[in-house]
Amino acid sequence: MKFVDEVRIKVKAGDGGRGCVSFRREKYVPRGGPDGGNGGDGGDVAIAADPQLATLLDLRYQKQYKAGRGEHGRGKDQHGKKGAVKHIAVPVGTVIRDAASGEVLADLKNPGERVVVAAGGKGGRGNASFASSTHRSPRRAQPGLPGEERELDIELRLLADVGIIGLPNAGKSTLIAAISAARPKIAEYPFTTLVPNLGVVTVGEGKSFVVADIPGLIEGAHRGEGLGHKFLRHVSRTNLLIHLIDVSGIREAEPLANWHTLNRELRLFDPALAEKPQIVVANKIDLPEGRAGASVVKNALGPLAVSFCAVSAVTGEGLADLKRLMAKKLDESRGAAEENSLASGI
Repeated sequence: MKFVDEVRIKVKAGDGGRGCVSFRREKYVPRGGPDGGNGGDGGDVAIAADPQLATLLDLRYQKQYKAGRGEHGRGKDQHGKKGAVKHIAVPVGTVIRDAASGEVLADLKNPGERVVVAAGGKGGRGNASFASSTHRSPRRAQPGLPGEERELDIELRLLADVGIIGLPNAGKSTLIAAISAARPKIAEYPFTTLVPNLGVVTVGEGKSFVVADIPGLIEGAHRGEGLGHKFLRHVSRTNLLIHLIDVSGIREAEPLANWHTLNRELRLFDPALAEKPQIVVANKIDLPEGRAGASVVKNALGPLAVSFCAVSAVTGEGLADLKRLMAKKLDESRGAAEENSLASGI
């Protein structure tokens, strides 16, 4: 299935039905009076989060959505029926913005969450609604009001607990395949991964979390270089970042050059990303030069008080320790978030 995480669509709510001008005409009922009914309200356009969806692919092919218009009022005090609501399903984690103003209309983080993005027009009143003791034969009715119409930018942000970042060929796809059931494409050339991959990692009995690997991060990603500008937003919801470094070709003069480069890209894209808890993971220690490079990186990180783990995503060495460390850091992050929410509530 093709992964689509950005689309622009146009929505049009239904127009309200017009009111009716009518007078009762019935045998043996003199001076029957006005009996024109009101028009029905137009239907709304609503967007809801569907946990069964994982991409915005359907919205890529259908760009316009229109709700039903309200029925017109009729004689004999018959009011028009409300127009049909147009429902649009999107994946959980979708952000909806007004294309003209950039205003965020909704952030659908939970299954079943729903938002009305275009309200239907109000139906017009029929002449029966204007009758009074001093004006018994009104001959006017209101037209229905037009429904809202707008363009929307729909953006999907993956809901994952852990985000794996790193330069191309650091081994992100190999790592997520080794610690979960995800089966991404793996090859020896850069930019093998063209879309984020999700995997569920199990730690012990009944404890699991979701991991996503983010493709295409290189220097200048925040400006649109590589693929990072398309996918950096997918780590915005994560609680923990795994910073994967290929230590098989590390330079002793600047062992943390790649780490500093990607942290700078995170900060330039969104300062909040650079503040997320990180685990620096030295990958490819199955290679002789990789094991030596891991020691160099570990020593360089020592004064910075950053969590560190050395693994081989190919042989599996160190993966059990990494999973336990990830689970521990996630628990700490969630606990801190709960404390902050309680403090803000007080």
